[in-house]
Amino acid sequence: MSYGTLYLIPVTLGADNINQVLPPDVVSLAQKLDTFVVENEKTARRFLSTIKPLKPVRELELMLLNEHTTDKELPALLHPLLAGKDVGLMSEAGCPGIADPGARLAALAHRHHVRVAPLVGPSSILLALMGSGFNGQRFAFLGYIPSDKQARILRLKEIERHSQKQGETQVFIETPYRNQHLLEDILAQCQPETRLCIARNITLPTELIMSKSIQDWRKTELPELHKQPTVFLLQG
Repeated sequence: MSYGTLYLIPVTLGADNINQVLPPDVVSLAQKLDTFVVENEKTARRFLSTIKPLKPVRELELMLLNEHTTDKELPALLHPLLAGKDVGLMSEAGCPGIADPGARLAALAHRHHVRVAPLVGPSSILLALMGSGFNGQRFAFLGYIPSDKQARILRLKEIERHSQKQGETQVFIETPYRNQHLLEDILAQCQPETRLCIARNITLPTELIMSKSIQDWRKTELPELHKQPTVFLLQG
Protein backbone atom coordinates (compact mmCIF):
# COMPACT_ATOMS: atom_id res chain seq x y z
CA MET A 1 0.00 0.00 0.00
CA SER A 2 1.29 3.47 -0.85
CA TYR A 3 1.46 6.12 1.84
CA GLY A 4 -0.80 9.15 2.01
CA THR A 5 0.38 12.74 1.60
CA LEU A 6 0.77 15.23 4.45
CA TYR A 7 -0.64 18.49 3.08
CA LEU A 8 0.46 21.64 4.91
CA ILE A 9 -2.66 23.77 4.67
CA PRO A 10 -2.34 27.52 5.29
CA VAL A 11 -5.16 29.36 7.03
CA THR A 12 -6.22 32.98 7.15
CA LEU A 13 -4.51 35.28 9.66
CA GLY A 14 -7.51 36.21 11.76
CA ALA A 15 -10.49 36.82 9.49
CA ASP A 16 -12.60 34.92 7.01
CA ASN A 17 -11.08 36.68 3.99
CA ILE A 18 -10.39 33.36 2.33
CA ASN A 19 -11.02 34.51 -1.24
CA GLN A 20 -8.43 37.26 -0.85
CA VAL A 21 -5.57 35.25 0.64
CA LEU A 22 -5.96 31.56 -0.29
CA PRO A 23 -5.73 30.22 -3.86
CA PRO A 24 -8.88 28.35 -5.01
CA ASP A 25 -6.95 25.11 -5.59
CA VAL A 26 -5.77 25.13 -1.95
CA VAL A 27 -9.34 25.55 -0.71
CA SER A 28 -10.56 22.84 -3.12
CA LEU A 29 -7.95 20.36 -1.88
CA ALA A 30 -8.72 21.07 1.79
CA GLN A 31 -12.44 20.59 1.15
CA LYS A 32 -11.82 16.99 0.03
CA LEU A 33 -9.85 15.89 3.10
CA ASP A 34 -11.53 14.32 6.10
CA THR A 35 -8.55 13.92 8.45
CA PHE A 36 -6.62 16.83 9.92
CA VAL A 37 -3.88 17.49 12.45
CA VAL A 38 -4.58 20.84 14.10
CA GLU A 39 -3.14 23.08 16.77
CA ASN A 40 -6.50 24.18 18.18
CA GLU A 41 -9.69 22.23 17.55
CA LYS A 42 -12.10 25.14 18.01
CA THR A 43 -10.43 27.51 15.56
CA ALA A 44 -9.75 24.66 13.13
CA ARG A 45 -13.45 23.77 13.02
CA ARG A 46 -14.31 27.44 12.48
CA PHE A 47 -11.94 27.62 9.52
CA LEU A 48 -13.19 24.32 8.08
CA SER A 49 -16.79 25.48 8.40
CA THR A 50 -15.88 28.55 6.36
CA ILE A 51 -14.38 26.57 3.47
CA LYS A 52 -17.37 24.18 3.41
CA PRO A 53 -15.75 20.71 3.25
CA LEU A 54 -17.45 17.89 1.37
CA LYS A 55 -18.15 16.08 4.64
CA PRO A 56 -20.00 17.75 7.53
CA VAL A 57 -17.48 19.33 9.90
CA ARG A 58 -18.72 17.19 12.78
CA GLU A 59 -17.72 14.06 10.84
CA LEU A 60 -14.15 15.17 10.20
CA GLU A 61 -11.37 13.59 12.24
CA LEU A 62 -9.26 16.19 14.05
CA MET A 63 -6.09 15.19 15.90
CA LEU A 64 -4.25 17.66 18.12
CA LEU A 65 -0.62 18.72 17.76
CA ASN A 66 0.44 21.67 19.89
CA GLU A 67 3.20 22.71 22.26
CA HIS A 68 1.97 20.16 24.82
CA THR A 69 2.20 17.17 22.45
CA THR A 70 4.94 14.79 23.58
CA ASP A 71 7.34 12.92 21.31
CA LYS A 72 5.61 9.67 22.32
CA GLU A 73 2.29 10.99 20.99
CA LEU A 74 3.65 11.98 17.57
CA PRO A 75 3.66 8.50 15.93
CA ALA A 76 -0.12 8.18 16.40
CA LEU A 77 -0.55 11.27 14.21
CA LEU A 78 1.40 9.53 11.46
CA HIS A 79 -0.71 6.34 11.46
CA PRO A 80 -3.36 7.53 8.96
CA LEU A 81 -0.64 8.55 6.52
CA LEU A 82 1.10 5.18 6.80
CA ALA A 83 -2.28 3.55 6.14
CA GLY A 84 -2.57 5.45 2.84
CA LYS A 85 -4.82 8.33 3.91
CA ASP A 86 -4.10 11.93 2.96
CA VAL A 87 -3.95 14.27 5.98
CA GLY A 88 -4.14 18.04 6.27
CA LEU A 89 -1.90 19.82 8.78
CA MET A 90 -3.18 23.20 9.95
CA SER A 91 -1.52 25.83 12.13
CA GLU A 92 -2.68 28.74 14.24
CA ALA A 93 0.09 30.79 12.62
CA GLY A 94 -0.95 30.97 8.97
CA CYS A 95 1.51 28.56 7.35
CA PRO A 96 2.18 25.24 9.12
CA GLY A 97 5.76 24.53 10.13
CA ILE A 98 6.86 28.15 10.44
CA ALA A 99 7.00 29.21 14.10
CA ASP A 100 4.64 26.29 14.61
CA PRO A 101 4.70 22.81 16.22
CA GLY A 102 3.58 21.25 12.94
CA ALA A 103 7.22 21.11 11.88
CA ARG A 104 7.64 18.13 14.21
CA LEU A 105 5.10 16.05 12.29
CA ALA A 106 6.60 17.10 8.96
CA ALA A 107 10.02 15.96 10.17
CA LEU A 108 8.61 12.60 11.30
CA ALA A 109 6.86 12.17 7.95
CA HIS A 110 10.16 12.68 6.12
CA ARG A 111 11.84 10.06 8.28
CA HIS A 112 9.16 7.56 7.19
CA HIS A 113 9.34 8.58 3.51
CA VAL A 114 5.86 10.12 3.58
CA ARG A 115 5.36 12.91 1.05
CA VAL A 116 5.10 16.38 2.61
CA ALA A 117 3.33 18.92 0.38
CA PRO A 118 3.36 22.60 1.44
CA LEU A 119 0.53 24.68 -0.02
CA VAL A 120 0.54 28.38 -0.85
CA GLY A 121 -0.91 30.80 1.69
CA PRO A 122 -0.19 33.76 3.96
CA SER A 123 2.89 33.78 6.20
CA SER A 124 2.93 36.91 8.36
CA ILE A 125 6.70 36.57 8.73
CA LEU A 126 7.44 36.57 5.01
CA LEU A 127 4.76 39.15 4.20
CA ALA A 128 6.24 41.47 6.83
CA LEU A 129 9.71 41.06 5.34
CA MET A 130 8.38 41.67 1.83
CA GLY A 131 6.63 44.86 2.89
CA SER A 132 9.38 46.23 5.11
CA GLY A 133 11.83 47.33 2.44
CA PHE A 134 14.59 45.71 4.49
CA ASN A 135 17.26 43.29 3.28
CA GLY A 136 15.49 40.24 1.85
CA GLN A 137 18.75 38.59 0.77
CA ARG A 138 20.02 38.12 4.31
CA PHE A 139 17.51 37.73 7.12
CA ALA A 140 16.83 35.63 10.22
CA PHE A 141 13.61 34.80 12.02
CA LEU A 142 14.36 34.71 15.75
CA GLY A 143 11.01 33.65 17.15
CA TYR A 144 9.90 35.07 20.49
CA ILE A 145 11.83 37.74 22.39
CA PRO A 146 12.40 37.07 26.15
CA SER A 147 9.52 38.23 28.34
CA ASP A 148 11.73 39.29 31.25
CA LYS A 149 12.55 42.98 30.80
CA GLN A 150 16.27 42.81 31.49
CA ALA A 151 16.73 39.70 29.36
CA ARG A 152 14.69 41.37 26.63
CA ILE A 153 16.88 44.48 26.65
CA LEU A 154 20.06 42.41 26.44
CA ARG A 155 18.60 40.40 23.56
CA LEU A 156 17.56 43.53 21.67
CA LYS A 157 21.07 44.97 21.94
CA GLU A 158 22.51 41.68 20.73
CA ILE A 159 20.08 41.59 17.79
CA GLU A 160 20.93 45.15 16.83
CA ARG A 161 24.70 44.51 16.96
CA HIS A 162 24.34 41.40 14.83
CA SER A 163 22.27 43.23 12.23
CA GLN A 164 24.80 46.07 12.08
CA LYS A 165 27.71 43.66 11.69
CA GLN A 166 26.14 41.25 9.19
CA GLY A 167 23.77 43.57 7.33
CA GLU A 168 21.06 41.04 8.13
CA THR A 169 17.39 41.81 8.75
CA GLN A 170 16.28 40.51 12.14
CA VAL A 171 12.65 39.35 12.38
CA PHE A 172 10.97 38.54 15.70
CA ILE A 173 7.64 38.40 17.49
CA GLU A 174 6.16 38.68 20.96
CA THR A 175 3.04 37.50 22.72
CA PRO A 176 0.41 40.04 21.57
CA TYR A 177 -0.37 41.39 25.03
CA ARG A 178 3.31 42.34 25.47
CA ASN A 179 3.71 44.00 22.07
CA GLN A 180 3.45 47.55 23.37
CA HIS A 181 6.10 46.92 26.03
CA LEU A 182 8.42 45.43 23.42
CA LEU A 183 7.97 48.46 21.16
CA GLU A 184 8.76 50.82 24.03
CA ASP A 185 11.94 48.88 24.85
CA ILE A 186 13.07 48.89 21.21
CA LEU A 187 12.66 52.65 20.99
CA ALA A 188 14.41 53.20 24.32
CA GLN A 189 17.37 50.88 23.71
CA CYS A 190 18.22 50.87 20.00
CA GLN A 191 20.43 53.35 18.18
CA PRO A 192 18.76 56.32 16.43
CA GLU A 193 19.87 55.24 12.95
CA THR A 194 18.64 51.63 13.31
CA ARG A 195 15.53 50.99 11.23
CA LEU A 196 12.42 49.36 12.68
CA CYS A 197 9.46 47.95 10.78
CA ILE A 198 6.17 47.28 12.54
CA ALA A 199 3.88 44.86 10.68
CA ARG A 200 0.51 44.52 12.42
CA ASN A 201 -2.58 42.50 11.46
CA ILE A 202 -1.26 41.54 8.04
CA THR A 203 -4.00 40.84 5.43
CA LEU A 204 -6.67 42.24 7.76
CA PRO A 205 -8.59 45.54 7.43
CA THR A 206 -6.45 47.03 10.25
CA GLU A 207 -3.16 46.08 8.56
CA LEU A 208 -0.21 48.37 9.22
CA ILE A 209 3.25 47.92 7.71
CA MET A 210 5.50 50.88 8.47
CA SER A 211 9.30 51.26 8.43
CA LYS A 212 11.18 54.16 10.02
CA SER A 213 14.43 54.86 11.78
CA ILE A 214 14.33 54.68 15.57
CA GLN A 215 14.81 58.44 15.78
CA ASP A 216 11.82 58.99 13.49
CA TRP A 217 9.68 56.50 15.41
CA ARG A 218 10.45 58.46 18.58
CA LYS A 219 8.85 61.53 16.99
CA THR A 220 5.75 59.65 15.84
CA GLU A 221 2.49 58.82 17.57
CA LEU A 222 2.91 55.10 18.17
CA PRO A 223 0.43 52.61 16.72
CA GLU A 224 -1.75 50.54 19.04
CA LEU A 225 -0.29 47.03 19.19
CA HIS A 226 -1.78 45.65 22.41
CA LYS A 227 -3.29 42.19 21.82
CA GLN A 228 -2.82 42.57 18.05
CA PRO A 229 -0.61 40.10 16.15
CA THR A 230 2.54 41.98 15.16
CA VAL A 231 5.86 41.14 13.50
CA PHE A 232 8.89 43.32 14.32
CA LEU A 233 11.87 43.75 12.00
CA LEU A 234 15.18 45.48 12.76
CA GLN A 235 17.90 46.49 10.34
CA GLY A 236 21.03 48.11 11.65
